[in-house]
Amino acid sequence: MRAFLLLLILSLSAYAADEPTPPEKKKDAVIERYEAAAARQDWPAAAASLKEGLAKDPGSARYHNLFAYALRKGPNPDLGLVFKHYNEALRIDPEHRGAHEYIGEAYLMVGNVIKAKEHLGVLDKLCFLPCAEYSGLKKAIAAHEKK
Repeated sequence: MRAFLLLLILSLSAYAADEPTPPEKKKDAVIERYEAAAARQDWPAAAASLKEGLAKDPGSARYHNLFAYALRKGPNPDLGLVFKHYNEALRIDPEHRGAHEYIGEAYLMVGNVIKAKEHLGVLDKLCFLPCAEYSGLKKAIAAHEKK
């Protein structure tokens, strides 16, 4: 019986060792173009790359969030469009921490501290420990309230 179990274990481990390794995570060309443009603070180019990505994948919360961010950071942001895309990101993924942080910052741009604090409250619940998104929005709210 022991010999049988030993053979079984060895055959299973040999089978597992022969399994192909999982393919590397595919790089996202849209995000790569966005990151390159964002690093240059070329917000129109960053927004253009995300707009192209959204045309191909309108169900991506990440694309909606980053598109709204690029619009918000660019010259003369259309805040209606910014809020539309942050809200779409949150509709797709209600727990998207980045979208909660950034929509909170957008609310501060229009002077709506109450809505910003609502998103801070959501982040407080989403983050087991204080996370970067919570800390970032909390800092932005404190700076806004000092003004």
